[in-house]
Amino acid sequence: MEQLLNAPITLALLLSNLGVSGYAMFADPSLINELSFRPRRIRERGEYYRFLTAGFVHAGGAHLAFNMITLYFFGPPLERILGAGAFLILYFGSELSAHALTFVMHRDDPTYAAVGASGAISGVLFAFCLYAPLALLGIMFVLPMPAILFAVLYVVVSIYAIGQRQAGTQGGIAHEAHLGGALGGVVLTILLDYPRPINAFVREMQSLL
Repeated sequence: MEQLLNAPITLALLLSNLGVSGYAMFADPSLINELSFRPRRIRERGEYYRFLTAGFVHAGGAHLAFNMITLYFFGPPLERILGAGAFLILYFGSELSAHALTFVMHRDDPTYAAVGASGAISGVLFAFCLYAPLALLGIMFVLPMPAILFAVLYVVVSIYAIGQRQAGTQGGIAHEAHLGGALGGVVLTILLDYPRPINAFVREMQSLL
Protein backbone atom coordinates (compact mmCIF):
# COMPACT_ATOMS: atom_id res chain seq x y z
CA MET A 1 0.00 0.00 0.00
CA GLU A 2 2.89 2.36 0.73
CA GLN A 3 4.02 2.21 -2.89
CA LEU A 4 0.57 3.38 -3.99
CA LEU A 5 0.62 6.31 -1.59
CA ASN A 6 3.85 7.39 -3.25
CA ALA A 7 2.31 7.01 -6.71
CA PRO A 8 -0.79 9.26 -6.69
CA ILE A 9 -1.56 8.93 -10.40
CA THR A 10 -1.51 5.13 -10.25
CA LEU A 11 -3.70 5.19 -7.16
CA ALA A 12 -6.19 7.56 -8.82
CA LEU A 13 -6.34 5.38 -11.94
CA LEU A 14 -6.90 2.24 -9.88
CA LEU A 15 -9.71 3.81 -7.87
CA SER A 16 -11.41 5.33 -10.92
CA ASN A 17 -11.29 2.04 -12.84
CA LEU A 18 -12.61 0.09 -9.87
CA GLY A 19 -15.31 2.66 -9.20
CA VAL A 20 -16.61 3.08 -12.74
CA SER A 21 -16.32 -0.61 -13.68
CA GLY A 22 -17.86 -1.75 -10.40
CA TYR A 23 -20.78 0.61 -10.80
CA ALA A 24 -21.32 -0.45 -14.41
CA MET A 25 -21.16 -4.18 -13.63
CA PHE A 26 -23.32 -4.21 -10.50
CA ALA A 27 -25.51 -1.10 -10.54
CA ASP A 28 -26.02 0.03 -14.13
CA PRO A 29 -24.95 -2.49 -16.82
CA SER A 30 -26.24 -0.14 -19.53
CA LEU A 31 -23.13 1.98 -18.94
CA ILE A 32 -20.98 -0.73 -20.50
CA ASN A 33 -22.70 -0.18 -23.83
CA GLU A 34 -22.85 3.60 -23.43
CA LEU A 35 -19.12 3.92 -22.66
CA SER A 36 -17.68 1.08 -24.77
CA PHE A 37 -15.47 1.62 -27.79
CA ARG A 38 -17.67 1.47 -30.88
CA PRO A 39 -15.77 2.64 -34.00
CA ARG A 40 -18.81 2.83 -36.26
CA ARG A 41 -20.69 5.09 -33.84
CA ILE A 42 -17.62 7.27 -33.45
CA ARG A 43 -17.31 7.64 -37.19
CA GLU A 44 -20.98 8.22 -37.90
CA ARG A 45 -22.11 10.09 -34.78
CA GLY A 46 -18.94 11.78 -33.63
CA GLU A 47 -18.93 10.06 -30.22
CA TYR A 48 -15.22 10.71 -29.69
CA TYR A 49 -15.56 10.46 -25.91
CA ARG A 50 -15.48 6.68 -26.38
CA PHE A 51 -11.73 6.87 -27.06
CA LEU A 52 -11.33 7.53 -23.31
CA THR A 53 -14.44 6.19 -21.58
CA ALA A 54 -14.02 2.63 -22.92
CA GLY A 55 -10.90 2.32 -20.79
CA PHE A 56 -12.86 2.63 -17.56
CA VAL A 57 -15.39 -0.17 -18.06
CA HIS A 58 -14.58 -3.88 -18.17
CA ALA A 59 -16.18 -7.08 -19.44
CA GLY A 60 -16.21 -8.76 -16.04
CA GLY A 61 -14.53 -9.16 -12.69
CA ALA A 62 -11.65 -11.29 -13.98
CA HIS A 63 -10.92 -8.82 -16.79
CA LEU A 64 -10.93 -5.92 -14.34
CA ALA A 65 -8.79 -7.77 -11.79
CA PHE A 66 -6.14 -8.76 -14.34
CA ASN A 67 -5.75 -5.22 -15.62
CA MET A 68 -5.71 -3.64 -12.17
CA ILE A 69 -3.22 -6.16 -10.74
CA THR A 70 -0.92 -5.43 -13.69
CA LEU A 71 -1.29 -1.68 -13.10
CA TYR A 72 -0.68 -2.17 -9.37
CA PHE A 73 2.66 -3.88 -9.98
CA PHE A 74 3.98 -1.80 -12.87
CA GLY A 75 2.41 1.61 -12.30
CA PRO A 76 4.19 2.76 -9.11
CA PRO A 77 7.79 2.03 -10.19
CA LEU A 78 7.19 3.55 -13.61
CA GLU A 79 5.54 6.62 -12.10
CA ARG A 80 8.59 7.10 -9.87
CA ILE A 81 10.89 6.86 -12.89
CA LEU A 82 8.94 9.20 -15.17
CA GLY A 83 7.27 11.50 -12.68
CA ALA A 84 3.52 11.96 -12.23
CA GLY A 85 2.93 14.22 -15.23
CA ALA A 86 4.81 12.11 -17.75
CA PHE A 87 3.24 8.93 -16.39
CA LEU A 88 -0.23 10.41 -16.87
CA ILE A 89 0.65 11.32 -20.47
CA LEU A 90 1.98 7.79 -21.01
CA TYR A 91 -1.16 6.14 -19.64
CA PHE A 92 -3.73 8.10 -21.63
CA GLY A 93 -1.48 8.38 -24.68
CA SER A 94 -1.22 4.59 -24.75
CA GLU A 95 -4.98 4.28 -24.47
CA LEU A 96 -5.51 6.70 -27.36
CA SER A 97 -2.91 4.86 -29.44
CA ALA A 98 -4.61 1.55 -28.66
CA HIS A 99 -8.03 2.79 -29.68
CA ALA A 100 -6.64 4.48 -32.78
CA LEU A 101 -5.43 1.10 -34.05
CA THR A 102 -8.75 -0.49 -33.11
CA PHE A 103 -10.61 2.27 -34.94
CA VAL A 104 -8.60 1.71 -38.11
CA MET A 105 -9.20 -2.04 -37.98
CA HIS A 106 -12.94 -1.91 -37.22
CA ARG A 107 -14.21 1.47 -38.44
CA ASP A 108 -16.60 -0.22 -40.90
CA ASP A 109 -17.90 -2.88 -38.50
CA PRO A 110 -21.31 -1.83 -37.12
CA THR A 111 -21.30 -4.59 -34.48
CA TYR A 112 -17.82 -4.15 -33.03
CA ALA A 113 -17.64 -2.99 -29.42
CA ALA A 114 -14.90 -3.43 -26.85
CA VAL A 115 -14.08 -2.34 -23.32
CA GLY A 116 -11.20 -2.31 -20.88
CA ALA A 117 -8.01 -0.51 -19.88
CA SER A 118 -5.94 -3.11 -21.75
CA GLY A 119 -4.42 -0.60 -24.15
CA ALA A 120 -3.23 1.74 -21.42
CA ILE A 121 -2.01 -1.17 -19.29
CA SER A 122 -0.13 -2.63 -22.23
CA GLY A 123 1.58 0.73 -22.73
CA VAL A 124 2.59 0.83 -19.06
CA LEU A 125 3.88 -2.74 -19.22
CA PHE A 126 6.04 -2.18 -22.28
CA ALA A 127 7.30 1.15 -20.95
CA PHE A 128 8.48 -0.66 -17.82
CA CYS A 129 10.24 -3.23 -20.00
CA LEU A 130 12.33 -0.51 -21.59
CA TYR A 131 13.87 0.24 -18.19
CA ALA A 132 14.01 -3.27 -16.73
CA PRO A 133 13.39 -5.94 -19.37
CA LEU A 134 15.04 -8.65 -17.30
CA ALA A 135 13.29 -7.90 -14.02
CA LEU A 136 11.81 -11.14 -12.69
CA LEU A 137 8.08 -11.05 -12.17
CA GLY A 138 6.12 -13.45 -10.01
CA ILE A 139 3.41 -14.37 -12.50
CA MET A 140 0.31 -15.39 -10.59
CA PHE A 141 2.52 -14.70 -7.55
CA VAL A 142 4.42 -17.97 -8.17
CA LEU A 143 6.04 -18.43 -11.59
CA PRO A 144 9.17 -16.24 -12.08
CA MET A 145 9.40 -14.73 -15.56
CA PRO A 146 11.47 -11.88 -17.08
CA ALA A 147 9.37 -8.77 -17.74
CA ILE A 148 10.17 -8.76 -21.44
CA LEU A 149 8.96 -12.36 -21.83
CA PHE A 150 5.74 -11.57 -19.99
CA ALA A 151 5.21 -8.55 -22.25
CA VAL A 152 5.76 -10.59 -25.42
CA LEU A 153 3.39 -13.34 -24.23
CA TYR A 154 0.84 -10.67 -23.32
CA VAL A 155 0.79 -9.50 -26.94
CA VAL A 156 0.97 -13.00 -28.46
CA VAL A 157 -2.10 -14.04 -26.48
CA SER A 158 -3.83 -10.87 -27.65
CA ILE A 159 -3.06 -11.62 -31.30
CA TYR A 160 -4.45 -15.13 -30.87
CA ALA A 161 -7.57 -13.76 -29.19
CA ILE A 162 -8.14 -11.34 -32.06
CA GLY A 163 -8.25 -14.27 -34.44
CA GLN A 164 -10.69 -16.13 -32.20
CA ARG A 165 -13.10 -13.21 -31.72
CA GLN A 166 -16.55 -14.07 -33.01
CA ALA A 167 -18.17 -11.70 -35.45
CA GLY A 168 -20.92 -9.63 -33.88
CA THR A 169 -19.53 -9.92 -30.36
CA GLN A 170 -20.32 -6.81 -28.34
CA GLY A 171 -18.74 -5.46 -25.16
CA GLY A 172 -15.78 -7.79 -25.44
CA ILE A 173 -12.17 -7.29 -24.44
CA ALA A 174 -10.24 -4.93 -26.72
CA HIS A 175 -7.46 -7.31 -27.72
CA GLU A 176 -6.40 -5.08 -30.61
CA ALA A 177 -5.79 -2.40 -28.01
CA HIS A 178 -2.98 -4.47 -26.49
CA LEU A 179 -0.99 -4.08 -29.69
CA GLY A 180 -1.71 -0.39 -30.19
CA GLY A 181 -1.08 0.34 -26.53
CA ALA A 182 2.25 -1.49 -26.53
CA LEU A 183 3.46 0.49 -29.53
CA GLY A 184 2.20 3.76 -28.08
CA GLY A 185 3.80 3.03 -24.72
CA VAL A 186 7.22 2.37 -26.23
CA VAL A 187 7.16 5.44 -28.48
CA LEU A 188 5.85 7.79 -25.79
CA THR A 189 8.35 6.58 -23.19
CA ILE A 190 11.24 7.21 -25.55
CA LEU A 191 9.89 10.67 -26.41
CA LEU A 192 9.21 11.59 -22.78
CA ASP A 193 12.50 10.39 -21.33
CA TYR A 194 15.01 10.16 -24.19
CA PRO A 195 17.65 8.72 -24.16
CA ARG A 196 17.37 7.04 -20.75
CA PRO A 197 14.93 4.21 -21.67
CA ILE A 198 16.95 3.24 -24.76
CA ASN A 199 20.20 3.24 -22.82
CA ALA A 200 18.67 1.19 -20.01
CA PHE A 201 17.21 -1.39 -22.41
CA VAL A 202 20.46 -1.78 -24.37
CA ARG A 203 22.50 -2.07 -21.16
CA GLU A 204 20.20 -4.76 -19.74
CA MET A 205 20.14 -6.79 -22.94
CA GLN A 206 23.93 -6.53 -23.33
CA SER A 207 24.27 -8.09 -19.89
CA LEU A 208 22.97 -11.32 -21.40
CA LEU A 209 25.93 -11.54 -23.78
